[in-house]
Amino acid sequence: MVVLEFSIVPLGVGESVSPFVARCVEIVAASGLEYQLHAMGTLVEGELRELLDLLEKCMNAVAADCPRVTCSAKFDSRPGKQGLLKAKVQSVEAKVSGPVRTSL
Repeated sequence: MVVLEFSIVPLGVGESVSPFVARCVEIVAASGLEYQLHAMGTLVEGELRELLDLLEKCMNAVAADCPRVTCSAKFDSRPGKQGLLKAKVQSVEAKVSGPVRTSL
């Protein structure tokens, strides 16, 4: 399984980018893959090919109305592992001496 963290930023469309983020979140949600939105990007868990296809769909959706689009993406591959979005956090929580904030 692979975890993708990505952030797509449209350029030349003004200061607020939330409408473009919303487009991407709708695409991610429709994929059926496990995901988490956070303040600086989105985490998605799946197979590499489906994550690459998803990233391309999101890039194309944002590029449809923008003169320029940038994307930052990180991939973490752990063959044979599933549930990584929760497991990675739980692993750290088990090692710290106090509560860990995972949401506001």
